[in-house]
Amino acid sequence: MTSWQALEQELALWHAAGRCADLWWRDDDAADAGPALDRLLEIHRETATPLALAVVPARATAALADRLAMETAVDLLQHGYAHVNHAPASEKKIELGPHRPAMFVLGELGTGRMALERLFGDRPLKVVVPPWNRIAPGLVPTLPEIGFTGLSTFGAVRRPHPVRGLRQINAHADLIDWKGGRGFIGEAASLAAVVEALARARAGTGEPVGILSHHLVMDGGAWEFLELFWKRTRAMSGMRARSAHELFALS
Repeated sequence: MTSWQALEQELALWHAAGRCADLWWRDDDAADAGPALDRLLEIHRETATPLALAVVPARATAALADRLAMETAVDLLQHGYAHVNHAPASEKKIELGPHRPAMFVLGELGTGRMALERLFGDRPLKVVVPPWNRIAPGLVPTLPEIGFTGLSTFGAVRRPHPVRGLRQINAHADLIDWKGGRGFIGEAASLAAVVEALARARAGTGEPVGILSHHLVMDGGAWEFLELFWKRTRAMSGMRARSAHELFALS
């Protein structure tokens, strides 16, 4: 059985059960306009797939705002504050970690929120995407207190609502092999991650399954797969591509 057949078989199980799997697409590290962003937006338009763009507030430019003003169907999420690591070299990289006072970290998130509002108005969703998909557990309960209603990291969600007033929807299939040269992880590995996440969702809470891309570092293989994936899955029964604003609005 090929990787594509495995995906079709998994979606057929959803369809046979009278259910529909939700897939969504998140792209991280947006900060400026450029050819890579243009290519990403072209795939979004040509495949008619909803796109959620995680924007780094401290790095976001007026050129990015101007470029996205023409792409009103793209959802905007807040990608931390400056995408700066504050962990020591012996630990995994993290911006929203326990290495600084919580009030300082939360203050940066608030500053980032205001920066995005200055560039994009009320368009950004109140959703935090922590850089490197990591956030100190102790910070999560405070996110609703400073106005955030959503959180998106990576991997299976333990609880759709980790705390009252906060919905968590993650990505599950990262197209980049960060530990092996930062190239495309490969078609088989990408599809296997999607199938595994779909099977887990079907057997459990039915959480949306997220595809994670990084337009600034993708090679030719990643770009080709991303476009092919959304074109092929559009014709498959048992799934629907959902927008971030739809998913995070669900109770």
